Amino acid sequence: MGNYSIKDLEKLSGIKAHTIRIWEKRYQLIKPERTCTNIRLYSDCDLRRIMNVSILNRRGLKISLIASLSEEEMRDKIVMLTQNSFTQDDQVENLVVSMIDLDEARFEKIISASILKIGFEETFYKVVFPLLDKIGLLWQAGTINPAQEHFITNLLRQKLIVAIDGIIPAPLPTPKMFILFLPEGEFHELGLLYYYYLIKKRGHKVLYLGSSVPVRDLADIVRNVTADYLVSFFVTNIDRKIYAEFLRIFRHEFNQCQVILSGIVSRNSSEPLPPNVSIFKSPPDFNQMLAKIQ
Repeated sequence: MGNYSIKDLEKLSGIKAHTIRIWEKRYQLIKPERTCTNIRLYSDCDLRRIMNVSILNRRGLKISLIASLSEEEMRDKIVMLTQNSFTQDDQVENLVVSMIDLDEARFEKIISASILKIGFEETFYKVVFPLLDKIGLLWQAGTINPAQEHFITNLLRQKLIVAIDGIIPAPLPTPKMFILFLPEGEFHELGLLYYYYLIKKRGHKVLYLGSSVPVRDLADIVRNVTADYLVSFFVTNIDRKIYAEFLRIFRHEFNQCQVILSGIVSRNSSEPLPPNVSIFKSPPDFNQMLAKIQ
């Protein structure tokens, strides 16, 4: 598996392509295949090694020493160095490696350590979402294996569902009703589940519809449920005209609700927003909004 360009390695590890080429030549750190036009192509093993090198080099180890280590020695060194101090960059890179290797035990160890250290909410905001950004880079490059992405996102989904089920919120005198959904064709559910967690923790009511909900089905639900807020994510790249049509529908078909949108498409769009639509760029922004709702 794996078919990475040197630019992919640069984006994922933070090590400049020029530096990777020097290390490759001087220390034989990795040995990429080459196409008939002499373009370097890197494997999962190459990516895993460069990610581990990035962690150790950032910790102050000289590249000449790192290059002399075996894979097992490199892993042991990382465990030793990160037992007492584990930066967020280290965690993200280790999670990428656990995804590449389909290593659930490594994933569990990293996530559990982070939750113990900084809490569940901060772990998702500071570790998991940067991880998803890196996975997104792999998707854009067309180099990630779908099984690897499904492996890591399903583990994260399980964590969120367990956390949501475990919330016993303090009752509010007048809780608001939130309907959470993803538009038709959208299946990236983790951001929406995280918002579900934040809303429930605040003591509000949630009706969770999940992924790929047709507009007509959403309209049927809203006719039968008095909703204060509709919450959705636009992650998958869609045509500007299609997104503009969604905004028009939110304005005219759901004007009795406040509509909250998140996701990369919403953040990057320059389309004018209807009066009942707001965009939140990050979970802390959304959480601050929730804190103000009476």
